[in-house]
Amino acid sequence: MVALAVVGTVPVLVAAQSNGQTGGTVVVEEGETVETLEGIGGSVVVRGTVTNDVSAVGGDVRVERTGSVGGDLEAAGGSVTIAGTVEGDVAVGAGSLTIAENGTVGQDLTAGVGSATIEGTIEGDAEIGAETIRLGESASIAGDLRYDGDLEGNTDAVAGDVVEDSSLGVDVAPTVQPFASWLFTAYALAVNLLLGAALLALFPRFSDGVADRVASGPVRSGLVGLLVAVGIPVLLIALAITVIGLPLSLVGGFAFGLLLWIGIIYGRFAVAAWLLSLVGLGNRWLALVVGLVAGAALGQLPIPFVGGVINLLVLLLGLGALVRALYGHWRAGRKRGRERRAGPDEPAAE
Repeated sequence: MVALAVVGTVPVLVAAQSNGQTGGTVVVEEGETVETLEGIGGSVVVRGTVTNDVSAVGGDVRVERTGSVGGDLEAAGGSVTIAGTVEGDVAVGAGSLTIAENGTVGQDLTAGVGSATIEGTIEGDAEIGAETIRLGESASIAGDLRYDGDLEGNTDAVAGDVVEDSSLGVDVAPTVQPFASWLFTAYALAVNLLLGAALLALFPRFSDGVADRVASGPVRSGLVGLLVAVGIPVLLIALAITVIGLPLSLVGGFAFGLLLWIGIIYGRFAVAAWLLSLVGLGNRWLALVVGLVAGAALGQLPIPFVGGVINLLVLLLGLGALVRALYGHWRAGRKRGRERRAGPDEPAAE
């Protein structure tokens, strides 16, 4: 949740010949030329020229009127709009697809969408699975149209055959998903490394204490982590039921998300530090890099559930050790406060 929030606040402008970009907005500006574009963002926009393929995942994916894609377009998002030119094939999985009046698809179109509006030109065949498919007066499909859904509008725009196929059920999202998964994993890894480095630099003794708690008491840390992971959401839900507690539950939910984020970073760091100590390596920075890279790789394992289960256990270890360290720090602070109030000649009350 926190990683997605960070992604949504960082605008990115494409400025390289071959690009894998994430950000609130990923843009190829008008007059700019890049070789390929792979983007994840709130919006992915092509106003300039991409000489080869585009793979895009975003809330809004657009090829503007001034935009041109020399290869294929693969897009998954809330809405996909083609108002410029795509010279190759187009594969879309989205809530809505619009090919505007000036939009051109140079070869075939494959779409699995909620709704499709065709006002422009498709030079090849079209396969569209949608609830509603509308062909405008300016639409032109040079090949055949196979569709599943409610077809409306200017069917004379189709030069070839118009065939209804109820088994179509087009789903092109998996063609984009592997790219999206790896790109987002790389982005999340970079953000986690930054946060982890900040934690180790600002709180070195505290960080070592969290790692020591995982190594010396993994069962205890895991049980505390499980209690926190289950108990806090239940408490937040109970608060949200009351009118007075709703604002507190919202703030608490954000704080809990931050706690989970820090917990998984500390968990991976602590487990890696323990494993490295077994072979005589005690470098905390090496442990941070090894732990976070290994955790990111586990999430990409082709074996279902294995990576997720291991990462969940690591999260519970890190979360429990973090909460135990915070509690120990709080108790130590209270003890020092009592000693100061008691004075040098009086024993502090237990």
